[in-house]
Parts: sequence; structure tokens; C-alpha cells
Amino acid sequence: MVELSPRAHRFQVISGVIAALVVMLVLIAYPKAIQNSITQLENIQKRGTIKFLTLNSASTYYQDGQGSNGFEYHLGLLFSEYIKVEAKFITVSSFADLYPELLFGSGDIAAAGLSRNESEFSHAVMYGPRYFEVTNQVLYRRGNVEKPSEISDLFDGSLRVISGTSQVKLLRRLQHNYPELSWIETDDIASEELVELVDEGKADFILADSHEIALQRRFFPELRIAFELGRPKQLRWAFNHANDNSLALAVEAFFAQIKADGRLEQLIHRHYSYAARFNYSDIKTFNRHLENRLPKYEAIFRQEAKATGLDWRLLAAIGYQESLWNARAKSPTGVRGLMMLTLVTAKQMKVANRLDPAQSIRGGAKYFSSVLKRVPESVTEPDRTWLALASYNVGFGHVQDARKITQLNGGDPNKWIDVKKSLPLLARKKWYKATKYGYARGWEPVKYVENIRQYRAYLVGSAIKDNREVNLGDDQSRAERRSLAPSH
Repeated sequence: MVELSPRAHRFQVISGVIAALVVMLVLIAYPKAIQNSITQLENIQKRGTIKFLTLNSASTYYQDGQGSNGFEYHLGLLFSEYIKVEAKFITVSSFADLYPELLFGSGDIAAAGLSRNESEFSHAVMYGPRYFEVTNQVLYRRGNVEKPSEISDLFDGSLRVISGTSQVKLLRRLQHNYPELSWIETDDIASEELVELVDEGKADFILADSHEIALQRRFFPELRIAFELGRPKQLRWAFNHANDNSLALAVEAFFAQIKADGRLEQLIHRHYSYAARFNYSDIKTFNRHLENRLPKYEAIFRQEAKATGLDWRLLAAIGYQESLWNARAKSPTGVRGLMMLTLVTAKQMKVANRLDPAQSIRGGAKYFSSVLKRVPESVTEPDRTWLALASYNVGFGHVQDARKITQLNGGDPNKWIDVKKSLPLLARKKWYKATKYGYARGWEPVKYVENIRQYRAYLVGSAIKDNREVNLGDDQSRAERRSLAPSH
């Protein structure tokens, strides 16, 4: 047996250790090498889901009476179908957190109305093709302040913006030429709440994206756009850099396809064109349809209201709110007919043809009646009907959340006058983060209910309606006399 010298022995031991380490490194690196040979897109497809980071807002992602909704939500669904995976949407608490969450790997794509060079983190991510153009608009309330016509007019008022947005970056650039320009940044509210601040007089001006202002401004008739600042913005998705460009190429090909086949245009129309579609307060329009359209369907409204124990004028008012009594009405959102029923609702109510006015009215009556029955027995009329209408519009769960908030604030959860004050709070992070059903565009059911109450009042007071009540049966008369007087 050959005996090694101490030096040779040490060399042999060291060599053995090095060899062992090399083997270990190979064993560790080999699976990763195999994994790295799979592209970023293939990894997502292997996982079976793509994760979208987004915000709870009217222009991105929210829950309503039909479930998940929003422009970015439907855009994300289309892309997930394109790459043949499921879509998962992760809501981030504030705009300022979107980029850090993306960089930390919380999601695959940030889809929340982003634009290039808007954040200090913009250089660290990649952007997809542009899909929508918006502008930066200054908003004010008529009667609170004089209309500003230039930047210097903002000096003496309070200007608010959301932290981390492109608006903050724009104002910082403008401040070099306008040292007196100042503003307040906030990161604990959404764009909807920012608009409300102006209407409530808590801010003189705000600077926000034009599409977000358009979605909110229709609910506040005194709000006005003063002017636009900076260049138009191109909205895009953002995603992380990777060893390959497979995801970037897929996103690029996807947007090229939906632009070419018209689906992108349809989606934009679906979510933004309705913001200024109808003026439901136009009494002239209502009176015209009262004479020209209602007579075609009045007998059906009466018949189906009697069958379900409803006031026919309430049912007709719902129909006017939904379609202006247009039996052929269609919406890009998938609802159809005089009562604008979804496919799901139509199937539940056994409506075979949504464009048939008799079937549509019957389905709407049955559906509203089913919603009315879900309202707790502790709620009496007329509040029972108003809460049911709100549930019909935004979803039963959201109304229940609003009732709980009402109670927490010392109001009566069985009174519409109190609950309608709480519903808009469902769009505020302070409140919706503690609710069971989360964010909702709570101002919409308030407007929905008030519109229908107004239309019903028009019907009750119209001479045309009075002349046609002569031959009403006793049962229908009793149903119609049921108290639906305003509870303020």
C-alpha cells in the first residue's frame, strides 16, 4: 500500500471535495437548465393560468350584479383564451403599488391603464402595444370655482392627483416653468373617489385620465372639463423582462388580431360609449316614447305585472330604464331585448327569445319578483321595492354589504334613504376592503333606482295612463294601489 505524503493527501482530499461540489452543482443546475429551456410563455401555459395585476375601478376591474366586469377584465379574458389558459385577476391596493408588485413577481402582466415612462419603475419593465388613447384632463365643478382656462388659473385652488400616476410626473415637469403650481397627492382612493371630491367641494380641481373622468362625470351633472394638459397617452400592458421574448410576441400578436377583427373596437364601445349614450332625465324623450312606444306593450306589462303581483307601472319603468321600450335593443355586453336580459337570466326565467317583447317582459317580471322575494322580511314597502331594484342592478350581495355599512354608521339598514348613502361607499377602499363582496360601483344602483322612481311617477301622473285605467279589474287595482310613495 502506497502511503501518501501529507501534502499529497491534502491535495487528494481537496480534489475530492471539489469533484463532489461540481457534481452537486451539476445536479442542481441541470433541472434549472431544462426549465430555462422552456420559454416564459410555455411556463405560463404549463402552469395553466396567467396572472393579471389590476386595480378595483370602473375602468379596469370590478364586481357587479353579473359578476366580474371591467375593460381590463374582458381584455385579459380574451388574451387568456388566445394563449389557452385560465385568467386570474389580482387586485392591487393602489396605483403606486402596481409596478413593485409586477417586479416582485406577483403577476405576469399589469393591466390597469398604464403608459410608458409614467413611473420610476418604467425602465425596469416592458410594455405591449398601445390599445387605447386617453388625455390628461382638468376637472372642476360649475358654481364652486370659475372655469380655469390655463395652468396659472390653478394656482389659487386645491388640485388633487393620485400618487404614482403619469399625472404626477406631468405636474413635476410643468412645475419647472410654473414654480407656483402645487398639488396634493393621494394614494388611498380610486379615480372614482377623486371625481367625487370635486363634486363635494373638497377639491377645486383634479387631473386625471379622460376615460376615467367620462365614466364618472355622467353621475355628477355640474362637473365640467376645463382643459387638457400634456400629450395624449397610449395605454398599454406591462410585463417583466425575461430571457426570451415569447410573452411579448404573444401580446403583440394578440393585439394585432383583435384590432384586425374588430374585437378591440367592440370592447371599447362596450365599456365607454354608454357613458354618454342616453340622457335619462330628458322628459321630452320620455313623453315621445310614452305616446309612440308604450301603447304597443302596455297590455303585456299589465298582464305580467298581474301574474307576478307587481305594479305594472313599476315594471314598465324598469323596461324604460333598460331599453327605452325598444324591443330590438341590443348591447355589446350581451344583453338583449326590451328588458335587456342576459343569456344567463333568460335561461333561468325560461325565455327562449329575448327579442320577443312578451317573453322579455315576462322574464323581467319573473326575475325582479324573485329578487324582491330575497329582500329580508324586516324591510317594508316602499323601501323593499327600492332595495330590490338596487339588487337587480348591482347584485344582492353588494346591497347587503351596503346595509351593513349603513348600520355601522348609525343608519337604518331597512330604509332606502339611509342605504342609498352607503352604496357609493362600496367604491371606496376604506369601506369595500372590509366587505364580503368587495368593490362595487355603488353610485350606479342609486342612479338606477332614482331613475325608475321618476319614470314610474311620470306614468302614474300621465293623462294617457289615467284614461286607460277605467276597465282595470279589482285585483290589479289593489296591486297598483300598494304603497310605493317616496321614502325620501
